[in-house]
Amino acid sequence: MLKNKAYSSKQDRLAITAVALQDHILRDFELQNLSVADHSKTKVQKRENRSKFLKRNTKATIDTGLKKTTQGPKAEDPEREYVLDPKPPPLTLAQRLGLFEPPPLPLSSDEWGKVKQRSILQGDSMQPCPICKEEFELRPQVLLSCSHVFHRACLQAFEEFTNKKTCPLCRKNQYQTRVIHDGAQLFRTKCATRIQACWRGHVVRKWYRDLRKTLPPTDTKLRRNFFEEKFTEISHRILCSFHTDVEELFAEIDRCLAVNRSVLQQLEEQCGRELTDEDWRKIHMQALHREACECPICLTPLSGSNSCQHEASAPGGGQPSRETVLLSCSHTFHHECLLALEEFSWGHSSPFHVCPVCRSCYQKKILKS
Repeated sequence: MLKNKAYSSKQDRLAITAVALQDHILRDFELQNLSVADHSKTKVQKRENRSKFLKRNTKATIDTGLKKTTQGPKAEDPEREYVLDPKPPPLTLAQRLGLFEPPPLPLSSDEWGKVKQRSILQGDSMQPCPICKEEFELRPQVLLSCSHVFHRACLQAFEEFTNKKTCPLCRKNQYQTRVIHDGAQLFRTKCATRIQACWRGHVVRKWYRDLRKTLPPTDTKLRRNFFEEKFTEISHRILCSFHTDVEELFAEIDRCLAVNRSVLQQLEEQCGRELTDEDWRKIHMQALHREACECPICLTPLSGSNSCQHEASAPGGGQPSRETVLLSCSHTFHHECLLALEEFSWGHSSPFHVCPVCRSCYQKKILKS
């Protein structure tokens, strides 16, 4: 009787164990608990949770007739990190009996921080995705609890292909996943650095080109080419600045010629007309009223005036008397001094001379002592 009871208890235990193993295997194959699997499998559960939430938060409202400001939905932070794994399922009978290890508990925020720090030290986000061997750029990126990083789409394809939840690198089972954006941040920083480098290079090249246009080089051939280009540029700018209206140019030449003719005509009227004796007498009287006793050129006494004759005849005045010349502007000079000044300033080729004192054209007459 006791043997039959012990045998029956063993059979019961074997049956329970077999049922527990079968249940665990079936649930493992059905659920799989993939971290990035299609969320349509859990759509029914989400609908139930949503209906419960609506029933719990439903409140009666009173229509007051006033317009209410409706706030739009808040935009989600694109840099927000969140865990993809759903809540762990309840323990199976096999796990309660100790035949299989229970699933690990969800990692806390501190534990995820340590995992992310370990991934940063390894530089996984700076390397290409181990599955597709492409840069992360701005595509979704996931971090596993084993600190390895992959594209979210690549990990999903790998799980669907292998039908297992094992890390592609370290083969760890039942890992947890978390969406991160380290690769996107590094990619933005790299793009900003490239843009800044390109812009700075453009600014430096433009500054160097402007410097080459203003500063001549030290090499002889380059220096020659530099000045040739400068001369060509200046010549072209001068030619472009000219007005090519021929009629206006000829009209301007005619105006200049008319002005020159009027000036020459006035000069001829002043200097070309011969003065009469009566004119010279008036000019001489004007010179006597001025009482000029010295030659403005050599600053020695003149011999033509009465006041200067007394000074010349005074004791000690043994200098020989020189001829005095009277100009039509009523200024008097030594004839020799005036001839020397005319030869020094203009030469004998000039038909007109100017007075050294009043700068007017003149005719001259030698005074008799």
